[in-house]
Amino acid sequence: MKKFLILLFLSFFISEYTYAAGSSGGDGDGIKKTDYQKAVTLIKSAKKFEKKGKTNKAMKKYQEAKKLLILSNKTKPNKPDTLNYLGFTTRKLGDFENGEKYYLQGLSIDPNHIGINEYLGELYVATNRHNLAIERLEVLSSCNCKEYDQLKDIIAGKKVSKY
Repeated sequence: MKKFLILLFLSFFISEYTYAAGSSGGDGDGIKKTDYQKAVTLIKSAKKFEKKGKTNKAMKKYQEAKKLLILSNKTKPNKPDTLNYLGFTTRKLGDFENGEKYYLQGLSIDPNHIGINEYLGELYVATNRHNLAIERLEVLSSCNCKEYDQLKDIIAGKKVSKY
């Protein structure tokens, strides 16, 4: 039984982490990053470019991230975090309709997903559907999280969301 558990653990560990010493795309520790992880890194970079007013560079990063997220969603479909970022990058690239579809798909799996509820609320504000944004805010009301405050400020007009 002990050998079985050890083998089970090892097989899980190996399947979750692909060792690729010296490969590109890793972070130098010999573990190759997933498409999802690469996309998250690109999104963080894009947000920094946006804050600096470098919109074109940000859009390129969002486009790259979206491509990686689509690949990630094909490999491991219907992960709420992936769908959240697919919605986010799609929305940032100006495609509100498909961004909303990704968010709603994610909410069908995890209705209380904090990120999806916040970002979908922002999309609703950007598309002048404040009543739906308020519904997303109500879902977040018990989370005691910064996302609630951020969406509340956007709905109140205290903070402007660029998409």
